[in-house]
Amino acid sequence: MATAVRLSKKGYRVTVCEAASRPGGKLSEFRLGDFRFDAGPSLFTLPHLLDRLFEDCGKNPRDYYTYVKYPEGCHYFWDNGKSLFASADPQTFAQQCASTFGVPAQKINSYLKRAAKNYEVTEPIFLSRSLHKWSTWFSFSFLRGLMHSPRFGLGKSMHAFNQKKISEPHLVQLFDRFATYNGSDPYRAPGILTMIPHLEHNIGSFFPTGGMIDIPNAVYRLACEMGVEFRFNTPVNKIRVVKGKAVGVEIQEEGASSFLEADVVVSNMDVVPTYRKLLSDQKAPEKILAQERSSSALIFYWGVDGTFPSLALHNIFFTKDYAKEFSTLFEAKTVSDDPTVYIHVSNRVCKEDAPEGKESWFVMVNVPGNKGQDWDSIIASTRKNILEKISKVLGVDVRQRILAEHLLDPRSIESNTSSFQGSLYGAASNTSSAAFFRHPNFSRQIPNLYFCGGSVHPGGGIPLCLYSAQIVSNLVPQA
Repeated sequence: MATAVRLSKKGYRVTVCEAASRPGGKLSEFRLGDFRFDAGPSLFTLPHLLDRLFEDCGKNPRDYYTYVKYPEGCHYFWDNGKSLFASADPQTFAQQCASTFGVPAQKINSYLKRAAKNYEVTEPIFLSRSLHKWSTWFSFSFLRGLMHSPRFGLGKSMHAFNQKKISEPHLVQLFDRFATYNGSDPYRAPGILTMIPHLEHNIGSFFPTGGMIDIPNAVYRLACEMGVEFRFNTPVNKIRVVKGKAVGVEIQEEGASSFLEADVVVSNMDVVPTYRKLLSDQKAPEKILAQERSSSALIFYWGVDGTFPSLALHNIFFTKDYAKEFSTLFEAKTVSDDPTVYIHVSNRVCKEDAPEGKESWFVMVNVPGNKGQDWDSIIASTRKNILEKISKVLGVDVRQRILAEHLLDPRSIESNTSSFQGSLYGAASNTSSAAFFRHPNFSRQIPNLYFCGGSVHPGGGIPLCLYSAQIVSNLVPQA
């Protein structure tokens, strides 16, 4: 939708063909009785990128949505009884780490300053511009990045980098977890990803006042005002290529097939099904498509009886053995019997998401992509393990408190959103070269064909998808 907005601003008459009945893709909402849930992403970082979309169209973003900066970043729990209610203020967070774990506050401050600097240097190269155009490599930003490259930790894994810089086991695990922000393994992902904590700990985590659903609703409204036409319940069956050029799409609408001619075609579908289904008669970039996929998710949406003051908006219950959890996930392709559990309690901000005296819980564990595993068995055992883990820490039998339940797993993520294997972020970033091998935002072989969204450069998640829209807009010529 952000790409559609930007191309409309460039003078194009834009049509969005959407297989679902509503806008938003993975970011949607649903209700279970008196409980409301956001079904997709639960963390909102870098809100200025979303604001910029509206401002670039001459609009005031506050006329479309509002958000708050949450005072706590996350509440962390460990099985040994340790916990940390991490402040969103970096100085306070550093002091909390010092008092809880005995790590000098200056060490944490130094770590976060390094993360901020690495982000500042790499953002103009890896995020806001096409990584697959020579102009990026011959820019001042690239030369500046090259000068700072020894700081990036490219020769170390995230875990090795954190082990060296922090060493205290609880905090190493805390900073290792940021690899999951793009579905990767901290024991293999490159050290440069240690800049990710900058987004949450230096800038902060935010939340729309009406829930995450406010984000797609706001962009949809903007797109409609910019003249974008939306066709819902309209899957695309094929991108038609004539004489080597993309000339439009074949669509299915109201039970009938038709052709929609276009000067520019942008695919937001995961790049694997884009080639396997929509471009099945064209040569595919097999090396790119064969890349290791990111993790998927198993999510339980629970309407819970009672309130839990120890829970924040975002909460993490860590596994005892992080290395085992990730090897089980990426090598054995199943779920650890002691998974790290994330709980998002949206009614901490959106009071109407749950009735008085009750809470809406989004309970997630990282799981492998769908490769034919016995998911029914995995789901049953994982649910049991999750309930035992959080009940022990909270001192309450949570299983007796569940009033309503809904489930999302890799199979339903794959079928609902055309995400190959149900991966949340396209390819994983488990090598230092992974960023360079993500699919570019344009086709090298087929003129007029472009790509946006989480499976292509620069990656998945709300901020990176907004960057993706910006890159595509800069690549497409003025109408």
